Amino acid sequence: MERVKQAVPVEAKVTDPVAAAVSPPKGFGVAASPFNGVKLELGICIVLGVLVWLGADSITANEDTQLLVLLAYSLLGTIWLVVRTRRVLRRCEEAEQTNSSQVRPTGV
Repeated sequence: MERVKQAVPVEAKVTDPVAAAVSPPKGFGVAASPFNGVKLELGICIVLGVLVWLGADSITANEDTQLLVLLAYSLLGTIWLVVRTRRVLRRCEEAEQTNSSQVRPTGV
């Protein structure tokens, strides 16, 4: 004989907002930062770098060419990450200057 579960009303499923604010978040998370995109791209570059390193022998048998491929990938990845980091930093500085230049009204 099968038992049928009764549906719980939505109102009963809602937790206490104070308890939800106090309880720690579940899972893995990274604090909000404008550099999170750069961090993700750094991780992707590292994983791709390992794959290029492992696949360099399949690309060519010449060791000098393998080193050249790895050097080229490293330089391109470094340049890309430096450009992206500088772009995010410039955007943060511009936002900070905009916020500091605005005059805040004082309460009287």
